[in-house]
Amino acid sequence: MTPDVAIEHDDAWFDALFAAHSVAVHRYFLRRLRAGDGSRDEAEDLAAEVLATAWRRRTDVPHGAELPWLYRTAGYVLANHRRKHRALPVAAVPDEPDDVDPATLAVADDRVRRALTRLSPRDRRILLLVAWDGLGGADLAEVLGVSRGGADAALSRARARLSAAWAESDDDGVETAEPGAGRGPHPAADADGTQGSSR
Repeated sequence: MTPDVAIEHDDAWFDALFAAHSVAVHRYFLRRLRAGDGSRDEAEDLAAEVLATAWRRRTDVPHGAELPWLYRTAGYVLANHRRKHRALPVAAVPDEPDDVDPATLAVADDRVRRALTRLSPRDRRILLLVAWDGLGGADLAEVLGVSRGGADAALSRARARLSAAWAESDDDGVETAEPGAGRGPHPAADADGTQGSSR
């Protein structure tokens, strides 16, 4: 460890990191934990674990990409938390964290929920990181651990699969109104409301 790195990642650095991102990390967990007694406390505990990891591994936190690094760490912390609360055979443990439980999504629209449940955990994770957490481009790539092009391609594929799942809900006898009509942007839209645009 060089002296420059030690100075850059000192107590003041951590205080600034905490002030800038602790609320976002806490909200990340609130949105993904089952609603009910103790979920706020669990979210606080898990957010504290992520921030403690950031302190312990402070030299690994990339300058300018702190929030994506925290979200990626939060995905692993949440996956570990969920594994502790249910018995899984070792062979069933996923390679990637599934930080989205479709049964507990905080989505008011049942049709959107049904469409999201038809997606893989990775596709749901990508779409919700964009829609809920406002990530895109390089930040999404950092969270996913892939190149920028890989992140753009993964987002494009996830949007296409969501569109197909949305169309399937029409085939299931669900109302055939335009997706999201009167309820805001299409579920595959970016946080800014545009659809399918590549960043």
